[in-house]
Amino acid sequence: MSTANQRRVVLVTRRTRLEDLVVRHNTLAQAKFYIEHLGDDFSDYLEENEAYASSLRITIEALARWGRYQLVDRMMLPNFVFAPDDIVVALGQDGVVANTLKYLQGQPLLGLNPDPARWDGLLLPFEAGQLHDVLPLVAQERRPIRSVTMAQARLSDGQTMRAVNDLFIGPRSHTSALYELAFDGKSELQSSSGLIVSTGLGSTAWMKSVATGSLAIASAFGSAAGGSYAPLAWDAKELVFAVREPFPSRGTSTSVVFGRIESDRCLMLRSRMPESGVIFSDGIESDFLRFTAGMTATIDIAPAQGRLVQ
Repeated sequence: MSTANQRRVVLVTRRTRLEDLVVRHNTLAQAKFYIEHLGDDFSDYLEENEAYASSLRITIEALARWGRYQLVDRMMLPNFVFAPDDIVVALGQDGVVANTLKYLQGQPLLGLNPDPARWDGLLLPFEAGQLHDVLPLVAQERRPIRSVTMAQARLSDGQTMRAVNDLFIGPRSHTSALYELAFDGKSELQSSSGLIVSTGLGSTAWMKSVATGSLAIASAFGSAAGGSYAPLAWDAKELVFAVREPFPSRGTSTSVVFGRIESDRCLMLRSRMPESGVIFSDGIESDFLRFTAGMTATIDIAPAQGRLVQ
């Protein structure tokens, strides 16, 4: 184990919208032509890129004074090996923090907001200029840490995936998801547009929209169920799942469309999708597990919690 001032800091970065455009269109001039042809304001892309570049310069200066550090683009996270005593820094937005946290095994993660005027930054409590003062406190374990419960999907072929916000299980495109669902002693064949499994952190996002829409539709049809949606705490030792647009038919049922996955429970799914079934987490569709016919997925609480520096 390294001493406090010898610990490596891993900085996770992302490409800006402008950098993505230049990769797609080869030159800055062609990227500008493309955006202005669509009627958008290219100067906004330039301002965002400069703000990120400025925060990155300040961050690297602080890390150079610290000593040991390494940069990794978030696209490389699935293949990057973190050391147990690493300190991890993510240079915003919130999605970069969530995408990084699911690859960690208890290492502290510090979120930096590269542009506070642009991003609210729920998971970004710090700015680049604060890193120099905050890092020693993190290394000495003198900063408060907020625990985050994560979800995990384990496939019958041994593959696993974690989620900080939510898991999606369903079809790759806008087709029907076909699967067998088993939960709390009940089992049934279902057809739907997929399932969402949400953590406490994610319960304020995609799951909230699913629940809000369902309650509004039920009310419009005269349901007396009523009620309102309440999100979970970030460290709640439970997950919630919801089936999206379940379709009843002669061969499919809809009696199990919502549930709470606690520490002694799991959700089991067996795919009946020949080709299109996938599982992805936290909205990153490009990083997915194939979930095709015959494969079984076990969804439960991940054994390790994420640790966000406050």
